[in-house]
Amino acid sequence: MSTEPKNIQPVRFFHRGKIVEVSGVHPTRSVLDWLREDAHCTGTKEGCNEGDCGACTVVIGELATDASAPGAIGGLQLQTVNACIQFLPTLHGKALFTVEDLKDQCPANSPAATEVQGQDKRPHPVHRLHPVQQAMVDCHGSQCGFCTPGFVMSLWSAYEHHQAEGTQPTRQQLADELSGNLCRCTGYRPILDAGQRMFDLPAVRLDTEPVVAALTALRGNDGFDYAAPLGARVDHFHAPRTLAQLAALREQKPGAQLLSGSTDVGLWVNKQFRDLGDIIYVGDVAELKTIEVRQNDTGGELYIGAGASLESAFEALVQRVPSLEDVWLRFASPPIRHAGTMGGNVANGSPIGDSPPVLMSLDAEIELRRGNAVRRMPLPEFYIDYMKNQLQPGEFVQALAVPLAAMQRQVRAYKISKRFDCDISALCAGLAIELEPGSDTVKAVRLAFGGMAAIVKRAANAEAALVGKPWTQASVNAARQALAQDFQPLSDMRASADYRLQVAQNLIQRLWLETRTEDALSLEETSVWSAMPHSTTIKADKAAEGV
Repeated sequence: MSTEPKNIQPVRFFHRGKIVEVSGVHPTRSVLDWLREDAHCTGTKEGCNEGDCGACTVVIGELATDASAPGAIGGLQLQTVNACIQFLPTLHGKALFTVEDLKDQCPANSPAATEVQGQDKRPHPVHRLHPVQQAMVDCHGSQCGFCTPGFVMSLWSAYEHHQAEGTQPTRQQLADELSGNLCRCTGYRPILDAGQRMFDLPAVRLDTEPVVAALTALRGNDGFDYAAPLGARVDHFHAPRTLAQLAALREQKPGAQLLSGSTDVGLWVNKQFRDLGDIIYVGDVAELKTIEVRQNDTGGELYIGAGASLESAFEALVQRVPSLEDVWLRFASPPIRHAGTMGGNVANGSPIGDSPPVLMSLDAEIELRRGNAVRRMPLPEFYIDYMKNQLQPGEFVQALAVPLAAMQRQVRAYKISKRFDCDISALCAGLAIELEPGSDTVKAVRLAFGGMAAIVKRAANAEAALVGKPWTQASVNAARQALAQDFQPLSDMRASADYRLQVAQNLIQRLWLETRTEDALSLEETSVWSAMPHSTTIKADKAAEGV
C-alpha cells in the first residue's frame, strides 16, 4: 500500500459561517496564531500559551457519530479546547467557534435588524449580546477582561449542552466546566453567578443545520495530507482515516512525530521550540476511539482505543469504578481532557502522568501495533526508564485493555497537588485491594505510584508485605515501611523527597481506613465532594449497555 500523498490539500474547515481554506502555513502553526494574526479574530486571547490559563478557549464542532449520544447537539459534537496548543491542520473537516460567533447567533444583530435611536430619529443597527455575554455584564463577571472570552466560550459550551438536554447546571457543575479557565480579578463568584443567570435570559441557540451541511460536504473517505515549506524543506502533515492506513504509514515513516490531542506535543513547539518535521495525526482514525466491553476467556475487558479522549476514557472507567471520579475531575481541565487521549498520556511516559497509576492498579495491558502485527504486555512492563519505553520503530500504541475482574476489587486513586483543580501532580496513587472471600486475608493488592521515581511503577516490596497477610493496621505499618525500599523520590519544585515518601505511606493508611473490614470510612467521609455537591451522575445502566 502506497502511503505517499497523492494530492496535497489545503486545510478546510467551517468558521464564521463559511468554509475557510488555508494553505502555505506551517503544520505546527497554532489555531490561536492563525485566529489572531491571519483571520484577525482577536477576541481569543493568548495567556500562558501552554493550555493552562484558558484565555484562548475555543469550541470545536465535529459531526456526531451518534446524533442521540449524550453531548450531541443537532448532529454536532461540541467541545472546548485550548487554541494555543492545537495545530491548524487538525481543524480539517471540523468547525471552529470563537467568541466572535456569539454575536452572529443573535437574530437582532442581522443587517436587517434596526431600531430608531437618538435625536436624529434615524434607524441604527441593533446590537444584542448573547445570553452568556449579557449575563457576564449583568453579574459583573469581567474586570480586566483579558480572561473573559475564554470564560464566555466555556460557558457557551455548557449553555448549548444544557439547553439541548433541557437541564440547568448546578453551581458546582459550572465550577467544573470552568476549572480550566483562570481569572486573577473576580474571585469567580460573579462568573458563577453569570453561569446561572444566562439560563434566565431569552434563549439563543446555535443553528446547527448549516454547520452540519458544511461538514458533511467536507467529509471524505480518504486521509488528509497537507504540506508547507519550512526554509528549504517541506514538512508534511498526514491524517489517515483508518487504522490500516495509520499502521502502514507509521511503518513506512517510523521517524515521523505521532500527534493526537497535542496537549503535550503543542508545548514542545511553543515552549521548547522543537522542530517536529513530518507529523502523523491520529485524531481522524475513528477505530482508535473505540471504547467497548470485549469478552474473553478471563471474563471480559474494557477495551479503550488509544485515540479515545481522556474525558471519554475516564467516564467509561468511572461508570464501573465510581471511586475514580475524583481523579477524573482533577485530571487537568475539560479542554485538556477533551483533546488529550489516555493512550497518549500512557505513551508519553511522564513519571507524573495520572493515567498510568490508575491503570496499573486495574491490571491494565497495553496493546502495541506495527503493521499487521499486534502484541500486548502488562502496563508496568512498558516503561523501561525515564521517558523510555518498549515501543519499537514503526510501532504505536493501539489500545489499553482493563480486565473487568480487576474492577471488582476495592479501588482508590489519590492525586496530590498544590492546587486542587487543573494542576500537575506531586504524586498520584492508584491502589486496589482484594480480600479472600469471608476473611480479612489479602488475596491481591496493587500499589502503583507516579511522581515517586523516574517511571510510574508498582511498589513491589510494599505489595509483598501485604499479600497473604491479614488486612490490619499491623500489616499496613509493615507495607508503609517497605515502601521506603521501593522508592527513593527526588525533590523538586512540587515537593520534597521526604514529603513524597511520607504522603505515599499515608495514602496506604488511607486505603486501609476506607477498606478495612470493620468501621471503614465511607467515600463521603474522605472526599471533598461531600462538602462540594458534585456534578457527575453516573448511571449504572450505561455499564450494562457496554458503553
